[in-house]
Amino acid sequence: MKQTLLQEKYPIYTLEVSKDETRFADSGSIIAYLKECIDAHDIASYIGEFDHMAHTQSLANGEIAEGIESAKHILFCFGTKLPDPHVMAVRPRSIGVVDQGDRFTVTFLEAPMPPANEAMERWVKAIVEQPAC
Repeated sequence: MKQTLLQEKYPIYTLEVSKDETRFADSGSIIAYLKECIDAHDIASYIGEFDHMAHTQSLANGEIAEGIESAKHILFCFGTKLPDPHVMAVRPRSIGVVDQGDRFTVTFLEAPMPPANEAMERWVKAIVEQPAC
């Protein structure tokens, strides 16, 4: 997993994994696994799923990079406090899963809450390493 800045301002975590290095066959099975992790977490709350590819395909001017076969998000929240209205700008969280035929690319934006990052990083690394959530 690597940590980078997207467009020089968004800190993101990315895991690229070959399909022969994971037990998952498609993006839907990774999303289902991540939902199990969210449901098992004592703070995280599942919100829903978003099929980004279907949405983009439905747009008259939608563009999808060559090689992307599926692109989905799982949405959830780790929020334990609402200290002010501004914290809403960094919630909820999501993890994106892209199927590129021979590999998956899994990404998420760094959260301002270290325990949230630790959980998301553990869940995503387990896509390859195979331990439980």
